[in-house]
Amino acid sequence: MVNVLWEKIREAAISVLPVALIVFLLNLTPLISMSRTEFFVFFLCAVLLIIGIGLFNLGADIAMTPMGEQIGTGLSKSKSITLLLSVSFLMGLLITIAEPDLTVLALQVSQVMNGTLLIAAVGVGVGLFLLLSVLKILFKKPLSSMLIFFYMVLFAFAALVTVRGNGGFLPLAFDSGGVTTGPITVPFIMALGVGIANAIGGKNANENSFGLIAMCSIGPILAVMILGVGISGDLNYDIPDYSIGANLGKTLLETAMHTAKEVFIALMLIAMFFAILQITVLKLPTKTLKRIGIGILYTWFGLVIFLTSVNVGFMPIGYKIGSELSGFHPAVLIIFGFVIGMVVVLAEPAVHVLNRQVEHITDGMVSRRSMITALSIGVGISIGLSMVRIVMGFSILYYVIPGYILSLGLSFFVPGLYTAIAFDSGGVASGPLTSGFILPLSVGACVAAQGVGSVMDYAFGIVAMVAMTPLITIQLLGFKAVVAKNVRRRIAMKRILDADDEQIINFM
Repeated sequence: MVNVLWEKIREAAISVLPVALIVFLLNLTPLISMSRTEFFVFFLCAVLLIIGIGLFNLGADIAMTPMGEQIGTGLSKSKSITLLLSVSFLMGLLITIAEPDLTVLALQVSQVMNGTLLIAAVGVGVGLFLLLSVLKILFKKPLSSMLIFFYMVLFAFAALVTVRGNGGFLPLAFDSGGVTTGPITVPFIMALGVGIANAIGGKNANENSFGLIAMCSIGPILAVMILGVGISGDLNYDIPDYSIGANLGKTLLETAMHTAKEVFIALMLIAMFFAILQITVLKLPTKTLKRIGIGILYTWFGLVIFLTSVNVGFMPIGYKIGSELSGFHPAVLIIFGFVIGMVVVLAEPAVHVLNRQVEHITDGMVSRRSMITALSIGVGISIGLSMVRIVMGFSILYYVIPGYILSLGLSFFVPGLYTAIAFDSGGVASGPLTSGFILPLSVGACVAAQGVGSVMDYAFGIVAMVAMTPLITIQLLGFKAVVAKNVRRRIAMKRILDADDEQIINFM
């Protein structure tokens, strides 16, 4: 176990160090000036981040993923559709309430709307769409058709919110869809899909096992838009306190204690629900239960360390970088956004879970290297485009409507497996580091460029952009594979047709 943990930490270091190196190099230029305290806190938190990601990834491998697969397989074999759908809805609700990413977002918008109301609405949205995702697997319905229908409904609600004069809710709504699928949700829901798809079987079992994250990203967007329709008045936003406390030890301890309590409650909700299913349906051996219990402890420690380091070190520095870069030429902010986007996705813990599962399910047809390359390019483009929006000041709809039309259009030209993986990747890419580092960076840039009053309109929506662009880049990866396959087939056919008849052996 120690050797495996060390390997996980080494992988995490490779992911996080590029982000730390970029911030270090930026600090050597006139573009930003961090104090010694800020510099020390950031790099201390970068080290903690590496440890946290390593522990979390180990915990996800030996606890969260097996739990999801066992629940999916066990409930499918029970032959009770009512039980399977009821458990799916409740698990979607509980896991979303437990998701740290959503809590981070709710805290940052607590001046605009009640955080508990936001979390509850998003939880119901995820629960309903997880239920619909399970129905999709059971009845073997194509993912692309369901996505097209629900995104059309989504855009209709977006138009209604705009007509009502609450257009400022749109970026928050799209961000809610991005942050919901975070480090607790992704391993569990993806494994649940794998378990159900494998139990049901069929020629498209691999393809059916993906798509749950994609569907669960739509529910929160619709839920927040519905809230936006019913709320009237101006959206006043106050900037949260992004400063680093004078007493670092006290700040770290208080943040860690608060985070430990939240993550403990979150994981206990899942563990208790799993225990009920174990007694009534699953009946797993004691050895498996002990391994899952150890994995939950690793997951808890990893998430506490990870989230504490993000809140204490990365949020303040992200806000500071955004504020100070806005004082220079807009091109500097845009280029930095693209570069930091390409590397920050490497540090998202759920991305590694997805990449491993994709490579395993596809038997290496979609490799981890190609996945991470497509994700890095996509996220880099999304943050660069978000900086353009902050500088120029226009609605997020100018991005998301053509972006999703292109994404859904590509689904007609690529294999269904690539479409399912792409839409899952969009939700996974927008994790806690995006909401805890990139979003404060966006807020800082927006305050400096457009003023506090424009934060809801232009700063928010960046998480949604991070969730959208991988849909395009990964489907383009699939399109490239299709074209390459067709070219190879044509070349082979041409060689056959051009061959001399004398070279053909006649066995008659």
